[in-house]
Amino acid sequence: MKRIIIDREQCDGCLNCNVACISAHQEGSNFYTVNLGSADSQSRNFIKFDPKTGYTPIFCRHCDEPECVLSCMSGAMQKDPVSGHVSYDEAKCAACYMCVMNCPFGVLTPDRQTRTKVIRCDFCEDQPDGPSCVRACPKQAIEVKEVSR
Repeated sequence: MKRIIIDREQCDGCLNCNVACISAHQEGSNFYTVNLGSADSQSRNFIKFDPKTGYTPIFCRHCDEPECVLSCMSGAMQKDPVSGHVSYDEAKCAACYMCVMNCPFGVLTPDRQTRTKVIRCDFCEDQPDGPSCVRACPKQAIEVKEVSR
């Protein structure tokens, strides 16, 4: 199964991964035309900074036993047994945010615009070149790797 792997030591906090993620999920935009001021400009990944440890990229890990799936009462969060990726069905979501509260990495967030859905990594499943964050990282701190279970 494929997972996004982060080399924290390579991250310089440029936020290209954030912009690429927003662009990939904002209809009609690309990396250069993305409207960062738009209400729908939410990234599915984060870069935290600590003066002692530096930059820490925070990405969905599509966990082996994902707490978001285990705590989802409506069945909106599902883990694909083949790919290992966690998927989200917005139509089933009850906006209870149990998944947000139970994600041990703090990756999932409510959408800022309507507060009726969850913003989470979809592994850019609809893009043939894979996750946009990986392609946008100039330091190659983010990559997709095949991992065993």
